[in-house]
Amino acid sequence: MLFSSMTFLFVFMPVVMAVYFLAKKEIRNYILLIASIIFYAWGEPRYLAIMIITILVNYVGAILLDKYHNPRTRWGIVTATIFIDLSFLFYFKYFNFVIDNINLALSSHIDFVDVIMPIGISFYTFQAMSYLIDVYRKEVPAQRDVYKLALYIVLFPQLVAGPIVKYHDVCEQIDERKVEFKYVIIGLKRFIVGLAKKVLIANTLAVVADKVFAQAPENLTPEAAWIGAIAYCLQLYYDFSGYSDMAIGLGLMFGFRFLENFNYPYISKTISEFWRRWHISLATWFKQYLYIPLGGNRKGELRTYWNLFCIFLVTGVWHGAAWNYILWGVWNGIFIVFERFVGWSKDKVDTKLVSIGKHIYALIVIGIGMIIFRAPSVMHGFEFIGKMCGWNVQDHLPDFDYGLNNKFVLMLVVGFICAMPVCKNMLYVSYERKVLRTVINIWLFVLFFWSTISLAASTYNPFIYFRF
Repeated sequence: MLFSSMTFLFVFMPVVMAVYFLAKKEIRNYILLIASIIFYAWGEPRYLAIMIITILVNYVGAILLDKYHNPRTRWGIVTATIFIDLSFLFYFKYFNFVIDNINLALSSHIDFVDVIMPIGISFYTFQAMSYLIDVYRKEVPAQRDVYKLALYIVLFPQLVAGPIVKYHDVCEQIDERKVEFKYVIIGLKRFIVGLAKKVLIANTLAVVADKVFAQAPENLTPEAAWIGAIAYCLQLYYDFSGYSDMAIGLGLMFGFRFLENFNYPYISKTISEFWRRWHISLATWFKQYLYIPLGGNRKGELRTYWNLFCIFLVTGVWHGAAWNYILWGVWNGIFIVFERFVGWSKDKVDTKLVSIGKHIYALIVIGIGMIIFRAPSVMHGFEFIGKMCGWNVQDHLPDFDYGLNNKFVLMLVVGFICAMPVCKNMLYVSYERKVLRTVINIWLFVLFFWSTISLAASTYNPFIYFRF
């Protein structure tokens, strides 16, 4: 079930909120847990057992960590539990990829049943591991109530696409949280903004991006390639940040305070800054649970470069079982190391000319990376980039309908404007500024109405991060 679906908007969400607010405080966690299981089972009932096993394995692992104090024993417990977590992730996400590459390398014909990846497995596996590692580090006690642990892992606002919520950030909220009318309203507004970003901007840009990338690069003009690349870069941002906004808004409505996941990444002047602004929950997860344990920047420059590169290689692998994702991770890793080497990774004040130059550099590197990320194959990505550079331009090309229309142009312009922090505090206008607050509320109602009309009129409603 998508947040941007009529079923969720007009059936699931109203029913769950009504039951939640009418219920006694003591049973609200159970209501959210049941709702989250129904939410997940709606789209993936056959894989519900995998998620339940993950919960139980990590529940038992954490209880054992609390029971035993011998360092070797504790290390064995955490290693075994994480191995089980990653085994599920590897099998469902990477097994087909490994077998295909073995067949390709050895010219063999190993034939297994195609494994279908459960929705959200990358996200809920990382959340389970966050809990286990926090207990291992003695940052939090083991959760003795299996239902509360289950709620943390399967809570439906962030279950299938994040943000990745770390246990130490929300453990107190699971036990005790306040549902305040002020934050319910702010959460609802945040949800509407996210819905509009997803439905009105991302879905509109996706039509053109999908059609451009579906063509063989030799059949594209440089102009078409550029339009497709720009459309995809904005589509990915509004698709994922819109979904994160909806998740954060839903969390607020139920009393949870999730950390921000996006902070205007396209205004970045370096790739290092970009990754401090893009998918923040994933970047901080890797920093806390992989980069720092590898030694971080504490073991000399060469080791720091290696650790940074490894983090982004793993980031690429996390995103998908395909060589273009791995190459995308390598691409980011190279520039992160380069920026560390030349000192760009540190925040400092630049002259206006230098700032403009670095911003152009960042956009080019980010754009090339996004093309590698989106392309159906590595070779397709290279040829696509070559076409953008004007290489291999043919005189006579077949005519294609790329879906270019006035709505696309409008949303492209809106996408450019809203990628900058021009309306950053729109939802937090003080109560005293009644006229401005009323205008914003009317505009949000228009956005919600426009979004739902668009959903009702179209069956095209993709969500990119369901694949990860």
